Amino acid sequence: MSRRKPWLPPRWVVRLAWYTHRALYRVTRGRTGLWRPKDRTHWGTMRLTTTGRRTGRARGVMLGYFEDGSNLVTLAMNGWADGEPAWWLNLQTQPDATVDLKGGSRAVRGRAAGGEEQVRLWDRWREIDRDLDTYAALRSSETAVVVLEPRIESR
Repeated sequence: MSRRKPWLPPRWVVRLAWYTHRALYRVTRGRTGLWRPKDRTHWGTMRLTTTGRRTGRARGVMLGYFEDGSNLVTLAMNGWADGEPAWWLNLQTQPDATVDLKGGSRAVRGRAAGGEEQVRLWDRWREIDRDLDTYAALRSSETAVVVLEPRIESR
């Protein structure tokens, strides 16, 4: 069976959408730009704040996610372009981060899913995006499934 070739907008359009989404969130002080996943067919959006691996400064990015129990699951996809997204490189260096969700924030620890967990979570993303495998094939490397687990803050 032949799959249609996926269409992606030009890279500048993708980047403009990212900047616009983040700016809207910032300008409205978080009142706009975040939403919860709906049923099993729609992802939600969150703001992930990591620590820059070179600068040590806070770096925020808007990401799609779904919930897997108490964990949040996203993809290190870089808009389906090649290369790893900076936030994922930052998480690999410093896995402790913070997420802002509709309704509040939480401390998390990021890691890549592996083995059976990775397969299960990738299949779950397929329920949300039926073109997932086709888009992933545009990248020259595997797209990491990233799990953000709740982190207990020590006092």
